[in-house]
Amino acid sequence: MGQLSQFALFLLMFVVIYFFMIRPQQKRAKAEKEFESSLKVGDKIITKSGLHGKIAELAETTVVVETMSGKLKMERSAISMEMSAALNKK
Repeated sequence: MGQLSQFALFLLMFVVIYFFMIRPQQKRAKAEKEFESSLKVGDKIITKSGLHGKIAELAETTVVVETMSGKLKMERSAISMEMSAALNKK
């Protein structure tokens, strides 16, 4: 009986860790991937490093961002989903 309760406790700990740590991280990663795929030319964005700009060109994994000082080529994953959404709400 002692081994069964130990196993049940271990299983309960795994379930708690899954629902409070792993699952939210998977949902956030899925939302970021959808955001990256929904980007289009002309969108105003903010990068994770804080650069503000507008999308000038899109490629499969890269994006050209037009800033006040010129154009920059960067990875799509460098665009911040949360900060860009806040910028577009203004």
